[in-house]
Amino acid sequence: MAKKIPLQPEDFELETNTVWAFPNRGKWATHDAKYRGNWSPYIPRNVILRYSVEGDTVLDQFVGGGTTAVEAKLTNRNFIGIDINPDALKITKSKLDFECEFNTSIDIMQGDARSLSTIADGSIDLICTHPPYADIIHYSENIDGDLSLMPMKEYLFEIGKVAEECYRVLKKDKFCAILMGDTRKKGMVQPLAFETMRIFEMAGFKTKEIIIKEQHNCKATGYWKTNSIKFNFLLLAHEYLFVFRK
Repeated sequence: MAKKIPLQPEDFELETNTVWAFPNRGKWATHDAKYRGNWSPYIPRNVILRYSVEGDTVLDQFVGGGTTAVEAKLTNRNFIGIDINPDALKITKSKLDFECEFNTSIDIMQGDARSLSTIADGSIDLICTHPPYADIIHYSENIDGDLSLMPMKEYLFEIGKVAEECYRVLKKDKFCAILMGDTRKKGMVQPLAFETMRIFEMAGFKTKEIIIKEQHNCKATGYWKTNSIKFNFLLLAHEYLFVFRK
């Protein structure tokens, strides 16, 4: 008989400082690491439990592989998941195909994070999302408006529209949490994360927390270690989780 996978993590504790590390990525419920670049379920679980209450509505407008959606369902939150890529929506819906004790409202739809036309002003209790990091990973080949196909300068212009929509749909005094990382170009760090933080502040948000999230299990580590020494650059081994307040 196959071992039954638990719906909830064992021995879970809320993070209490500003450096988060999850070497054991988390494999409860339907979570896995198959969707490239998806985040550890420990991240949305911490955000959801700390910055919302049961019955709240959580939004992830870059729903991707459905990690946030699953955590919202497991923690008794209503959920709206949006993605511009129909393949992501199929994956998310399959991840949500399990029974649990809560009967929450879950809505998964195709849409554009820059124009959340189906969501009313001030109707969301928490935004918990993990956008692409400009064009580091391409999530589609030719979908118009896919931010993962845009170089950094164009990406940052468009992420400004995302920030404005986040501010519009979020309730006053509620929180928006976004995981963002940096990149390199010609050996120089491109501070994508802090540029994004600045854009969200320009949209009206106040920065409540800056959390450093350590990266683990990166592919091609040996190759990049060799090149780090050969070409004299440090490997980017962290991302930033920004928590904004409206």
